[in-house]
Amino acid sequence: MNQTAKPWPALWALVTGFFMILVDSTIVSIANPAILDDLQTDITAVLWVTSAYLLAYAVPLLITGRLGDRFGPKRIYLIGLVVFTLASVLCGFSGSIGVLIAARALQGFGAALMTPQTMAVITRIFPPNQRGAAMGLWGAVAGVAMLVGPILGGVLVDGLGWEWIFFVNVPVGVVAFVAAWRLVPKLETHAHRFDWLGVVLSGVGMFLVVFGIQEGETYDWGTIAGPITVWGLIITGIVVLAGFVVWQRLSRAEPLLPLGLFRDRNFSLSNVAITLVGLSITAMPLPLAFYYQIARGLDPTQAALMLLPMAVISGAMSPFIGKLSDRIDPKWVAFMGFSIVAIALAWTALWLTPDMEFWMLLLPNALLGVGITGVFAPLGSSATRNLPRAQAGAGSGVYNMTRQIGSVLGSAAITALLNARLAAELPGFGDGAGGLGGEAGAGGLPPQFVDGFATAMSQSLWLSVVGFAVGAAVVLFFAKPRVTVAWGGPQPTGAPAADRPPVTAAEQ
Repeated sequence: MNQTAKPWPALWALVTGFFMILVDSTIVSIANPAILDDLQTDITAVLWVTSAYLLAYAVPLLITGRLGDRFGPKRIYLIGLVVFTLASVLCGFSGSIGVLIAARALQGFGAALMTPQTMAVITRIFPPNQRGAAMGLWGAVAGVAMLVGPILGGVLVDGLGWEWIFFVNVPVGVVAFVAAWRLVPKLETHAHRFDWLGVVLSGVGMFLVVFGIQEGETYDWGTIAGPITVWGLIITGIVVLAGFVVWQRLSRAEPLLPLGLFRDRNFSLSNVAITLVGLSITAMPLPLAFYYQIARGLDPTQAALMLLPMAVISGAMSPFIGKLSDRIDPKWVAFMGFSIVAIALAWTALWLTPDMEFWMLLLPNALLGVGITGVFAPLGSSATRNLPRAQAGAGSGVYNMTRQIGSVLGSAAITALLNARLAAELPGFGDGAGGLGGEAGAGGLPPQFVDGFATAMSQSLWLSVVGFAVGAAVVLFFAKPRVTVAWGGPQPTGAPAADRPPVTAAEQ
């Protein structure tokens, strides 16, 4: 454990910036119609505003986690914060869709530099028996930020204009920089040999897979240009990633991805579970937003406020759930969290009818907030609890990368599912979700279409129900956490440094 007298102020400083980058993952979706109109562009170009951020965020995460190990998490975090804040200014002043897309990609790269460092610092400044409480705060920030994004976006777009969803990052970024500079300790670095071939293979493979999944619907899952097809890109990306794994196994140099991390069952299962969380949470807001705004005629701010009970309850309960994860086996906390979320979403899906009272829909939404509190903290603490100190950055990079890949899969899957259910329930109406516009976008959906439209949204929400239900089954296989001592003690010998577990109480 790093000898810092004030780990909690350091954590608060880090999560300020972490909150900002997660809000930006969801805040843009509600501003897309305003951007479309103001920049006089088309829907495909507007979708790239989100796609560029997602791609630039997801692809470098494995690399940026290792950069924190090599050069220090504080330094890499501050660099990423500067990049993100300056890119936000450029986004706000963008006068064309091309400049906005480029600035969003730069934002995503800044976010990729920052994200792994938050978990790495938690892992290194908190002892294992206190890490659940720290992850509780981290989980509260992650959960609330993803819910606050649409609410804040609706208020800013309605009141000041879409540019302010980016300008609002500037004062937050300045405060976060000063706080991190003063409160986050400088942690020891590790003289890793940098695996450049691993960097190229992982980056190229990730880009091809993410691009193929994200843009598959744009090209109707067919030809992109000449002999290049969507499935060809995805398959090539998978082959390159398989080559990356083989290289990590065979390379005699220090690997970019220490495969020994996956010998810990909880680390491996936490990555599976957080992928399902990323998929399900990304898929959840779109059918809800369409239902509230198009089927029920609410404006963006009113629709976003329907998520308020979930955000408030999640933010209030997460620190307490984090402490609970330190006292009991986090497997059971996670199982209850996943199960409650699945039940709440199923309840919501069954009640998405054209005449359901709005106040009644707040009830499953509040239950959803209770469940979300039991997801992030136990997963984060289970993933990092047994990680060797020198691999904290690499491990957190993998964990955040899998969450982001889950988000990409969720985005692609919910788009395809929405289109399929709209085509089935409303044959001949528009062109799926992408064909909605004009009167529909303004809440003027013709009465004869309302019932079928609401049914399609209800059916699409079951993707998230299934994702959380499968996650509940996955966490049941977690092993009981090992009892560990502070990292300052001796490490067991006879294994490579990358693969050594923390010292157990019995070994000490």
